Formats: sequence, C-alpha cells, structure tokens
Amino acid sequence: MIGLGTYAFFWQHSDQVPEPLSLVGAFEATKKLGVELFQICDYAPLESMSDVELTDAAAAARDLGIVIELGTKGIEPERLARFLDLAGVFDARLVRSMLYSPDTRPTLAQAEEWLRAALLAYEGAGVDLALETYEQLATADLVGLVARIGSPRLGICLDPANVVARLELPRDCVGATAPHVKNVHVKDFAFARQPGWVGFTYGGAPMGEGLHDYPHLLETVRPRERGVNEIVEHWLSWQGDAETTIRTEREWTRRTIEYLRSTT
Repeated sequence: MIGLGTYAFFWQHSDQVPEPLSLVGAFEATKKLGVELFQICDYAPLESMSDVELTDAAAAARDLGIVIELGTKGIEPERLARFLDLAGVFDARLVRSMLYSPDTRPTLAQAEEWLRAALLAYEGAGVDLALETYEQLATADLVGLVARIGSPRLGICLDPANVVARLELPRDCVGATAPHVKNVHVKDFAFARQPGWVGFTYGGAPMGEGLHDYPHLLETVRPRERGVNEIVEHWLSWQGDAETTIRTEREWTRRTIEYLRSTT
C-alpha cells in the first residue's frame, strides 16, 4: 500500500503554524487524498495521550478506513513493549524504530540481546518490527544484526536518503538491505550550493526532481510484489511563512502520491 506518515505533515503538525493539525486531522487529510494507510512515526504526543484519547484516535482511524502503522526511536525493552501495546490499540501490524533513542546507544551485542527478547512478543502478536537505515549506524551493521537474529518479524525500514550523511551511496543501501526490507520511506533528496558557492545543503526535493533513483528501488526491493508498504514523507525546509510552507508541503504530498501511483 501507499501510505502517508507524520513526516508528510511535519509543518502542519508543528507549533510554527497558527492552527496545528491534530492526529485525527491528519487521518482525515489522508483519506481525502484517497490513501488508506497512515504511519504515526516519531509523533511525540502519542506517548502522552491517555487511554481514552488513544482509543478515540484508533476508532477514528477505523471509521475512516485508515490502516495504521507506528514508529518510534529506540529499542529499549520497555519502549518496544509499550509500542507493541499501542499496536494492539491501533490494530497496527508494523512498528518502525531505530537502534538508538535520545537516551540510549546500545552496542550491537546489547541491541541483539534486547531485540531477541522483544521479538518473542512481537512474533506472538504477529507484528513486524522494522529498523530504519540512517546515518548513525552503518548499513552493513544493521543488515548483519537483522540477519543474525533471523526472526521472521524483524526487518528493515529502508530510507536510503538518510545514509548519505555517512558517505554511503543510496543505491548501495538499497541493494544491501533488499532481502530484509519490511517498510519503505519515500522521499526525494538533493544537494544545493550554498550562497557564495561555499559548500552544499543536503535536503528534500519534490519527488522525481532529486537524486533518488526510485525505479531502481522498485526493481531491487520489489515492495509491491512482496506486500511492503511505501510511506510518503518529506524533508521540506521552512518556506518563509506558514501559508507558503503548508501549501508546499501539501503539494509535495500530492505530487509524491501521483508519482507512486504512476509507477504501479
């Protein structure tokens, strides 16, 4: 399925705009675009919502016909247990995370121990755990960790844009992770010269205009044949004012959805 994530609503959710969009508002906007999957990913309010608020949000998603996935940062046992509980509330079949949280940086050995313990419950619940590719961990180390554990419920959330900050090539990341991919984050990216030609800025681009060879990802990973969901998100910088930024964010979302649909 094609889905939207909270990073597709990054500025609309933020306190930089006069009326920040609620989580249910994002569900409704997703439905209006003809999309039926939403990934609540790194959305801080989720962890402070009451049981009633969580139940109401899950009910709103079900009423709209929106399938939910979840996302967090970190693999501490208590965090993974909490998000498995949340997955039960939202009927989510996938939790995306990263090896490091804001408070923990486990060694690979510690990460393996934590993951093996947590995966017993994930396997029992039929929920996938997808660890994202990103600059804080070599792709080879992430692939090796997932392969060693060998759980059918453990895989990789592929975001090749992130690894450029490690001086890894996106195409190499795609090839290395392909057998283990359970989720894809979709955004384009590009470099731009800074004023005066003193260095570059690395950031987002409208889908299809940047450096991302998405056809290569589709050919290599085969997400649609394998039932791997593709989640739209953006790296959109502030555009000077709230109105312009929101309009641009919405346009990038519309454009990315159209791009993905055109490649089916």
